[in-house]
Formats: sequence, structure tokens, C-alpha cells
Amino acid sequence: MVPVKRPEQLRSHQWYGAGGLRSFSHRARTRQLGYLPEEHLGKPVIAVLNTWSDINPCHVHLRDRAQAVKRGVWQAGGFPLEFPVSTLSETFQKPTPMLYRNLLAMETEELLRSYPVDGAVLMGGCDKSTPALLMGAASVGLPAVFVPAGPMLPGHWRGEVLGSGTDMWKYWDDKRAGLIGDCEMTELESGLARSPGHCMTMGTASTLTAAAEALGVTVPGASSIPAVDSGHDRMAAKAGLTVVDLVHRDRKLSGILTREAFEDAVTTVLGLGGSTNAVIHLIAMAGRAGVRLTLDDFDRIARTVPVLANVRPGGQRYLMEDFHFAGGLPGFLSRITDLLHLDRPTVCHGTLREQLAGARVHDDDVIRPRDNPVAGEGGVAVLRGNLCPDGAVIKHIAAEPRLLEHTGPAVVFDDYRTMQRTIDDPALGITADSVLVLRGAGPKGGPGMPEYGMLPIPDHLLKQGVRDMVRISDARMSGTSYGTCVLHVAPESHVGGPLALVRTGDLITLDVRARSLRLHVDDDELARRRAEWTPPPVRYERGYGALYSEQITQADTGCDFGFLARTGTVPDPYAG
Repeated sequence: MVPVKRPEQLRSHQWYGAGGLRSFSHRARTRQLGYLPEEHLGKPVIAVLNTWSDINPCHVHLRDRAQAVKRGVWQAGGFPLEFPVSTLSETFQKPTPMLYRNLLAMETEELLRSYPVDGAVLMGGCDKSTPALLMGAASVGLPAVFVPAGPMLPGHWRGEVLGSGTDMWKYWDDKRAGLIGDCEMTELESGLARSPGHCMTMGTASTLTAAAEALGVTVPGASSIPAVDSGHDRMAAKAGLTVVDLVHRDRKLSGILTREAFEDAVTTVLGLGGSTNAVIHLIAMAGRAGVRLTLDDFDRIARTVPVLANVRPGGQRYLMEDFHFAGGLPGFLSRITDLLHLDRPTVCHGTLREQLAGARVHDDDVIRPRDNPVAGEGGVAVLRGNLCPDGAVIKHIAAEPRLLEHTGPAVVFDDYRTMQRTIDDPALGITADSVLVLRGAGPKGGPGMPEYGMLPIPDHLLKQGVRDMVRISDARMSGTSYGTCVLHVAPESHVGGPLALVRTGDLITLDVRARSLRLHVDDDELARRRAEWTPPPVRYERGYGALYSEQITQADTGCDFGFLARTGTVPDPYAG
């Protein structure tokens, strides 16, 4: 039996239990909130951080799920308090919610530090909310459990099962190619996303919630439970029960987020054929936990783990609901136990080994056995070369194999708006062999590194049946997308990286097997171009944008803020 902490051992006791005027005031204001002394005094105070919003379809159900979390906290003898925090809606927030990931991380950290909180339940799931919440909580180090928002139901249209994001890109190209019209697109609008929850493909949201589960900070199996399934409500209640237990055990997040945990999360992402965005986020999350994770770690691990999840877009057929009922992440991990660190702790078990005991796979086509993988090695490759001295990434399992070794002339776009306006201009002379290059879309240049990396294929090529081309940028790409897209080129063009020096007509070679991306321009010519290059003007003269521009790091180091990523102590506030 877990010993219950004495009231004076709780962090919240500094606010409620100490003598003096301040403690009297804190208790009086809690009465003002309508709570009896016996409801909260001497009990663990649990912050329920909720990213619910009316304009975030991925999280619109979290208002209800917070009640299940509170139910679990009450049952375990804790005292839950719900805190609204920033909602990062991938669909609606512009120029990109990536611009605000670090803002939510800051909000999470400072809220948990400044209030009478003993532990936390973090509720998120849409792409940037998962890393933001975990980055902030890791910086504080209190006991915490993450509650994933869960994938939405599969889409349906005219007898087809649709994957949000992935089929949006596919059918939009079909419309541009003249294969379908406005009537079909109107029907697709109502069939693509049918319920609350995040994208039900193995996009960024599903990838990162799976990474959170692999890290050990969720209830087992939590990451794939459909958002509207009753099991999701039960999982939320279990999270509430668990966090109170963690407080009593004094099992802090710092003891969970170890080097071994992050290596297992990388292994998981690569074996799932997950989103390239996970590279940036896991590097940033690891940094907040005091773990140095690099692009080289991703490339090293990618060569050891096969892709076993046959889930779109990296897989051919299935969606997250299929993955869940095939065994979910516990089933998936049970097939790669030799690649994992099984003796590390999780929030629910003493070891990952215990957590995976009894896990099984129920459908060998959804979660493939090792002798029949979707791909022989991890789904993301790290590239190096004179065009990306600090690295770039490509989700090569979502690309046409013929393009994984390709040389072609560059067609350069200086910014996304120009690209949108001119991509279909026949005067550009774009052919299927061209290499489309977009710059000015990185962490500073975007700003915020928007998901512009899946550059559209020109209309005239779509009408010829071309569905993939080599595309290179310092942007990111939606995890639901696909194609031969080289992303996260570092350093970005906005700070003078080699991408800023590319000119239309330059030959570029992509060789994924060799992990190489090379610009065929000699060093003397590059030096001459660099001498002529001038930095772009400052985008933000004040406000959060100015802070972001001054502090943001490059993609290869996680796009965190320099003052948040550095080591150092932050004292707890004096509450007396």
C-alpha cells in the first residue's frame, strides 16, 4: 500500500497550511470558491490543464473529459482544479501554431510553478499541444500524467474510408487535375472529419501522442483510443487516479523522462512511420528534461527499427481506430521489445516491461510482424550535405521510390505567397524532373516554420498524371501528407543558410540511401553569392513575435527558445 503523504509534506501546504495572514487569505478565498475545508485541506492539489476551445475541433470534447479526470482525482483522495490554457488549433491558428508552441510551454511551466499545485494532468493532443504541455511540465518537474485527445472517427465518402489530412491533399490534387468537381468537394467537406478528435491518420498528432505513451507519461494504451469512445472517458478517469498516486509516491516527471525513455520514443516514432515533425518536438522535449537528443540519434535508430504500422500515410490502408483495435501501442511495442529499454519506469508501472506484460497484436496486417514489415527501416531519414550542413529530414516511406535518388534543376521560390501565385505559370518551365525549392519558411523566416513543405505540383503536371516531385524547403510538412519532400533544412535561408544561395537552374541531387542532399555549385561561386546576400528585414518590431524572433533556435536543435532551453534553476515561489 502506498503511504499517504502527510499534509505538511505537500507542496500546496505552503499556501494552505502555514500560519499567518497569507494562509488565512488563501483558505478564505477557497471558501469563496464554494469549497469546504474537508474537501481540499491536506489533500494533493491537482491542476487539470485543459486546452479545450470552441474553435479547436481536435479538443472540443476535452471540456467533458476534464470531468472524468476530476472524478478520478476525487476518487483517489485528491483535490482537482481545472485551468484553461492556450489552445493550439492546427486548422485555424495562423501563420502556424508552431509559432505559439513555446508560448503554451511557458504558460504551462509558469502556471504549475506559481499556483498551489502538487501534480498535474495535461490534456492535449493536436499537433503542438502535446510537446508544449510536456515541455512546460518537464521544466517544473512535478508529478504529471498526459491525457491524449484521441483520434477522430474515420471519414466516409461514396463508399470510401477517408483519412483526414491525407485524403484532403489527395482529392484537392484531383480537383486541380480536373478529375472531380465542386459537387464532390462539397460532399467531402462533410465526410472528411466526422467527430471530435485529432487526425486519425499517423499524422503529427497521432505520432506525438504515441511518443508520449512510449515515454511512459500516459495510461497504457491511451494514445490510440478514439476520442468519442467510452474507453476515452475511462482513460481520463484513470489518469486522475494515477496522478494522485504519483504525488504520494513522489514520482516526478524528471524520473520518467530519462535518456532511455526518449530513445524509446524515437524508436516508436520511426517504427510507426510517424511524422517528421516529431524530430523537432522530441529534440525540444528532451532538452527540457536535460537530455541531449540529436538528428544523429534519429538516423542511428532509424537503421535498426522496421516500420510495422500499416497506417496511412506511410502505410497503405488503415487508420488509427484500426490500429487501436489491433492492439494499439502496447501491441506495437510488444513486437519490438528487443529494441526498447524495458527496465525504466512509467507513470503506471515500475517498469515498461511490466506495462507490456500481456500486450498482444490482434491483426497482423495492421501491426505487421517483424518478418513482414511495411518498410525495412525507420520511416524518417536524416540528410546531410552542402545544402543542409546542419541536417534535413525526409519521410522516405511516403515518397515515390523512383525519386529517392534523383538529380534535377532547381526552380526556386523566395516565399510561400509567391509560390502560390506562380506555381502554375507555364513560363517557369517546370517539368516532372524539376526540384521545387521553397525558402523563407523556416523558424524565423516563416515565421514559425509553417507546414508549407508539401509544395503543390503544378496543374499541368497533375493533368499529365504526375503525383510526386522532389521538393526542398526549410519549412515543415503536415504529418498527414506524403511525397518526396525534404524538410527542416538547417540552417534556414532567413539566417543565411545555403538554401538562401540556390538559384533557379542549379542542379540538386537527393540520394536517400546515401543520406545526402547536394547542391552542384562550386565553393567559389557559393562564396561569391554569399557576399552578395543581404539579410531580410525584421518581421516583428514588438510583442511576442519579437521575443520569438530573438530567441528561437534552428530546427536541428528543436526550435525552442534559447532562454528556456538553457540549464539553470528556477526557485519555487515563496507563498507565505
